Amino acid sequence: MPARGRHARGCRDDASRADAADCEILSCVTDRGRSRARGGDTPHGSGARSAAGDEADRYAGPGRVRVRPSSEHSHQPLRAQWDPTAREPRGRAPRPDRSARKQSRLGRFVSTYGWRAYAIPVLAVVTGFVVVDAARTGGGDGAAPDAAAPGIGTLSQEGEGTDVIGVPPLADGSFAESMPAGALPDGGPFAVDGAGTWRVVPGTTDRFGEGTEREFTYTVEVEDGVDTAGFGGDDSLARMVDSTLANPKSWTNDDRFAFRRVDTGEPDFRVSLTSQMTIREACGYSIELETSCYNPGLGRVLLNEPRWVRGAIAFQGDIGSYRQYLINHEVGHAIGYRDHQPCETQDGLAPVMMQQSFGTANHEIYRLDPEGVVPDNDLTCRFNPWPYPRG
Repeated sequence: MPARGRHARGCRDDASRADAADCEILSCVTDRGRSRARGGDTPHGSGARSAAGDEADRYAGPGRVRVRPSSEHSHQPLRAQWDPTAREPRGRAPRPDRSARKQSRLGRFVSTYGWRAYAIPVLAVVTGFVVVDAARTGGGDGAAPDAAAPGIGTLSQEGEGTDVIGVPPLADGSFAESMPAGALPDGGPFAVDGAGTWRVVPGTTDRFGEGTEREFTYTVEVEDGVDTAGFGGDDSLARMVDSTLANPKSWTNDDRFAFRRVDTGEPDFRVSLTSQMTIREACGYSIELETSCYNPGLGRVLLNEPRWVRGAIAFQGDIGSYRQYLINHEVGHAIGYRDHQPCETQDGLAPVMMQQSFGTANHEIYRLDPEGVVPDNDLTCRFNPWPYPRG
């Protein structure tokens, strides 16, 4: 009997256990599997069968689906499996032997970016230090965190007093010997005697500063008989005065003040470079030290030419900074800061209204005026030419 007939009959005999339609489907599937197993696709032709196939047939009875061993599963392309309900296991291909160790992420980063791989973390660390340092110092001009800006004195009322401002009171005349810090340093020549008259240096400027309360006009003048060729001429003096007052670390840092240079009319004050003997007459010489002052009776900010040429010991040879100090200190008196100030912090910056021409140690300045504002202590400051050195 044909194979199909035998299995169809087996299904009818077993109808109580399986649906006839299902048996028919399974019979057809089994029949197709046998046809392929016996067909010409095998190496021995239509009559050849494998030992595994014979073993499976002994366990296949009527109405049962013959299950072929896994070794009989087809590995031919584009062919269905003998048993569509069975899954053919998939083996994982073995890993090839690696001749080199697998590269880490860090290794791949270094090989990709080369020297930049080392530069980037170094720059990150440096940037971190800079950020932390800026946070500690408060940024700005890079001032040390413990070096607060020196204070500014009290502004006096306009027109208060007509006395000479900026020189110590009368003394016994022995300060020159007992105050070496106030002595005039060695240096270039200067005029001893002048004519007692002044020439105006031609030139004007725009306004410096906000001037919410007051704009001060000024001229720059040189006493006749004073030769300025040794330090650049009259114009050099004028440029130093202008640039100092226009600097944001100068008095224009205070919005209340503005300055403007003129060369005609009646200015608020006259910045006047003055010879040694004339300035002694205009400012006094009881302490026998070279000094400068503001004389409101003359309307002049009197700059001592010997000091302009040689500076002061406290400034350690920095003649440019000393000249800026001299301008700011005496102009400070002219705009209303009459009183002097002491050193406030050990090794801090000296207030611009401290008498730095005579030293930056409180105990030295105290001897000039024991009844004044400077205490007799050991505080010593560093020289400073600016009212607002953090400006």
